[in-house]
Amino acid sequence: MKDPGIFITLEGPDGSGKSTQALLLIRFLKKSGYKVLHTREPGGDRIAESIRRLLLSPHNKITPETELFLYWASRSQHVQQVINPALARGMIVVCERFNDATLAYQGYGRGVDLKLIKKMNQLASGGLIPDLTFLLDISPERGLKKVLEAKGVKDRFELEKLSFHKRVRRGYLDLAEQEPQRIKKISGSGTIEHIHQQIRCITNKKLGQ
Repeated sequence: MKDPGIFITLEGPDGSGKSTQALLLIRFLKKSGYKVLHTREPGGDRIAESIRRLLLSPHNKITPETELFLYWASRSQHVQQVINPALARGMIVVCERFNDATLAYQGYGRGVDLKLIKKMNQLASGGLIPDLTFLLDISPERGLKKVLEAKGVKDRFELEKLSFHKRVRRGYLDLAEQEPQRIKKISGSGTIEHIHQQIRCITNKKLGQ
């Protein structure tokens, strides 16, 4: 019987460097001999990626309730079709955003009831909880500036007011305080290599190396 896989997530406000650090972590894990799956939310498979396009398009006007149900639908599909099968094969799954993002963005950011989100997160994810989460913390001002410099355009969330992004960051920091054993906060203001080294060190400890 294969050992169960390990589920690692990267979280943080827009522009915190999640994608860059996910790729560096995956490269490190593969060089260390691990089988790794890289995925993201919303997204991960054909159906979930279609939902992602709906959610992020700046041309779509979506109510907070519709937004939530779309995220949960995407997550349910993602977990059942992509994440759980990979974990069952003993792989390390590295995912950009998961349940914590819904709490931070739709809970703290939109003001939707946190207890409701937690209950529905559990249902949509089938009770799946990351083994390790990296929170890349960065100020909204700096993060949004980095987004614009990197992409030149902003998606529907990145176009939100600064006050929204400040609430999202506050939400992430609150979540990290509530679950310090799982959520490891790392400053997103350091160099790419310095952040990567911190992530490597924590990951190695989790893997028992």
